[in-house]
Amino acid sequence: MKISDVTWNEQAREKILVDADKALQEAVKEAAAAHSGGDRDQVYKFLFEKLQPQFVDFEPGPDLSEYADAIANGEFNEE
Repeated sequence: MKISDVTWNEQAREKILVDADKALQEAVKEAAAAHSGGDRDQVYKFLFEKLQPQFVDFEPGPDLSEYADAIANGEFNEE
């Protein structure tokens, strides 16, 4: 067996992705409640600080900026 053969099975991969989405959704809801219509950089900082400790080797992508912009512009809605 090679190290490249060591991977999570599909069920585990799906659970990891669902859990990651839930963590992101909770952080965005919390940011919206605390910072809606506020400064975009503060919203981004809040999201980064909330999510970074929850993930190994966390690297925010353009998604975090998109959510920060929506919250700062008052465009986020919890539906």
